[in-house]
Amino acid sequence: MSASPVKTQRGIQSVEVAGRLLQALAAARQPLPLVALAAAAELSSAQAHTYLVSLLRLGLIKRTPGDGHYEPGPLALRLGMARLAQEPAYRLALPQVQQLSQETGLSVAITLPTPAGPTIVHYAHAGKPLHVNLHVGTVMALSETATGRTYCAFVAPAHWHALWEVQHPGQPKSRFRQFQDELDGIRKRGMERAVDLPSPGVTSLCMPLLDGQQQLLLLVTVIGSSGVIDAGWRGTVARQLRLCIDAIAATLAEAAAAAEEAA
Repeated sequence: MSASPVKTQRGIQSVEVAGRLLQALAAARQPLPLVALAAAAELSSAQAHTYLVSLLRLGLIKRTPGDGHYEPGPLALRLGMARLAQEPAYRLALPQVQQLSQETGLSVAITLPTPAGPTIVHYAHAGKPLHVNLHVGTVMALSETATGRTYCAFVAPAHWHALWEVQHPGQPKSRFRQFQDELDGIRKRGMERAVDLPSPGVTSLCMPLLDGQQQLLLLVTVIGSSGVIDAGWRGTVARQLRLCIDAIAATLAEAAAAAEEAA
């Protein structure tokens, strides 16, 4: 006898159509006008607008100031953060990052490689004033920040080339090739820094956390005033940052081994 066919569960078509708009917006990695978003979701502009009104009310999307383009909203961010909290690397990094911030007296950010680019998902503020606007949800600039450059060094260009084009419109291809050459140095050092960039008076050092296959899991960035933070490649902050990454990696390996043994 042949096996019984799997019964297709009944769903709500309007919800699935709204989901197409959210998927199109996530795939675009940038705010979209109504016409472009509707086309990406294979809907007419009038039909898309009706769904967008409801998605706006729910907070799953929002409109950008000025041009009124559509982008992910606060509820989408909260859902994303709830999902991230289940990721072992992120969860295990939190206490280590808090400790690093306390020991250095500097602010420390956890950044994840997301479809939108390198995005801050946790920011441990040291309490000292910094003339820089960083918060959960900030997508870091690719070439102007230590975090962005480290992200690019350990992620395939196919994942960030579109964002590069958005952040560097009209730049010649030679600049992109030069940037890729610069990433080789970051891979060799395993660390990157930015002194007085992109904000004057602010310096940062960034290191990646990689898995056994050298895939990027997350980035840890220490941020402080240029006159206070030791930005040397072998300085105090760099050593503490390396110890933090090593501690996260060790804890993650222990958790994976325990889970495998339990299974």
